Amino acid sequence: MTTSDPFSNALSGIDNAESVGHLTHTIQPASNQIGSVLEVFYDRGYIDGFEFVEDGRAGRFEVELKGAINECGPVKPRYSAGADEFEQWEKQYLPARDYGTLVVTTSHGIMSHYEARERGIGGQVVAYVY
Repeated sequence: MTTSDPFSNALSGIDNAESVGHLTHTIQPASNQIGSVLEVFYDRGYIDGFEFVEDGRAGRFEVELKGAINECGPVKPRYSAGADEFEQWEKQYLPARDYGTLVVTTSHGIMSHYEARERGIGGQVVAYVY
């Protein structure tokens, strides 16, 4: 079965697995974008780790959850945000100031909005997690 949006399905799958208390979750099919977002989740401490498994098709990610995610999801449509505009998107998608992370795709790759603000670069907001 093909899905219309694998990125959105991956984030909702993680959110659902966290809400019922699972310790692992499988994301299939894998993509570079999903891998980069999982890397941001790992760096910010929301997941314990993840591993890419080649299965002869598109591959899959085995994600180790630790119960730190209250909610995560994609941002649609992908809004452009300058380096000084992240606070507006924090107000819209995150429950409190400095609580949670926006995932941003920039010309320097996918990163958290904290890192993008520190580097002084803008991009498109693709996901949120808290």
